[in-house]
Amino acid sequence: MTHRKLPKLLPKAVAAAVIVPASLNPTAASNLPLSVLDSTIGTLPAATQTQLTRLVQTHLKPSFTPKDLLSFLRKHIHYHPTLTHLDFHLFRYAASVDSFRHDHSTFEWMCRTLAISNRLDSLSPLLQFIAANPCPCADGIFSCPRTEPIFRFAINAFCKSGRFDDALLAFDTMKRLIDGKPEAAMYNIIIHGFVKFRNYDKALGFYDRMINDRVKPDIITFNTLISGHCRNAQLGLALQMFKEMKNHRCVPNVVTFNTLIKRFLIEGEIEEGIGMAYEMVELGHGISSVTCDILVNELCRMGMLTNACSVLIDFSRKGVMPNGFDYFDIVERLCSEGNVGRAVELVNELWSRGNAPSPVACTTLIEGLRKERRIEEAYMFLKDMLNECIVPDGVTFNCLLSSMCSAGKSCEANELRLLASSKGLQLDAMAYSILISGFTMEGKRKEGEILLDEMLDIGFIPDIFTYNRFKDELGKV
Repeated sequence: MTHRKLPKLLPKAVAAAVIVPASLNPTAASNLPLSVLDSTIGTLPAATQTQLTRLVQTHLKPSFTPKDLLSFLRKHIHYHPTLTHLDFHLFRYAASVDSFRHDHSTFEWMCRTLAISNRLDSLSPLLQFIAANPCPCADGIFSCPRTEPIFRFAINAFCKSGRFDDALLAFDTMKRLIDGKPEAAMYNIIIHGFVKFRNYDKALGFYDRMINDRVKPDIITFNTLISGHCRNAQLGLALQMFKEMKNHRCVPNVVTFNTLIKRFLIEGEIEEGIGMAYEMVELGHGISSVTCDILVNELCRMGMLTNACSVLIDFSRKGVMPNGFDYFDIVERLCSEGNVGRAVELVNELWSRGNAPSPVACTTLIEGLRKERRIEEAYMFLKDMLNECIVPDGVTFNCLLSSMCSAGKSCEANELRLLASSKGLQLDAMAYSILISGFTMEGKRKEGEILLDEMLDIGFIPDIFTYNRFKDELGKV
């Protein structure tokens, strides 16, 4: 039997001397100070470096993944009172670890965090890093599907801050990274940014680029450009864009029409503005509450109250008046100019066709009638309101009760009290006091005493002195 020779074991001292380089050993790398792995961290105060290093060594395992890094940033850094601004330092530190590779989850989180916190100076380097170090999803023949959303968020942040050079650089970088053409929304963001900062020529230039790139503009593209021309008092160019919109087979919506209608009216072209509103109806869009507000406000501003009333009545007769439109403004203007009769006609006409007034419009009309001493009309109108479950406020109700009692209509006022109470109006002591005073002036002692007893039962009589005062007044009848 031959003996096999066993291999010699290395002495412990020699084995300990064989050390794997830190760049190949994630465990050793994680024990090094962060300033060694990322030079930018070395510029931080020593106490901050120590705190950050300890936090990483405690909560981030040596062979960490993008999921681990994302969880660490969210849970331990994002809401930290002193380290939250160092998330981008940690992002770059992770990129320096040989065993780690960022993916679209860490790219997207970092991009959104920098944009939301307005650290736009760091956002451009991040996008260049993404371009130079693509997501693992892009290792095949297709690009990462999250590339466009990531750049979209960044471009939007740049445009909101007016940093258009950065936005255009990010846009060009994104175009090289994605498969196919960008979405129309990407172009819309930059066009909207130019319009917002009144760079209308650049907005049109980027629109031309959109057409040259064979990207079909959508309704948002045209609405943005039309709005920009209208804001710049360029109605002619806005109408040209409106025609081009139709040439691209893009159907205008309510926003398009409202923008043009307002500009027409501002420039005094009343017939064209109203005509465009009717064109909306013909195209099947319907009139919106915003459309009515624009028409009423602009016509009233020019002192054309009669035209505003006619337009609303015509809309109502054609059945295109939007549900819930509050015509309080025009009622108030009519009443303030002493044209209460026209206000009554308008409200009755619209109400008869199903366009009920708001409680505020009703109380405004009641006040207008009361000031002109048309108490009977105010009484009948309030009665109609209550029958339709439109309840006025207590002050308006009490004022009308006072006017009715002064006109010798205390019994009708009391009937109105009962009707209002049944519809949910919370009566106060003032309403009862007004009615008792009215009955006293009319010599109706019995009715007054009934109300006084009711006040006592409800708890509206604070003390015996008040009760005796009312009793004495009724006793003089």
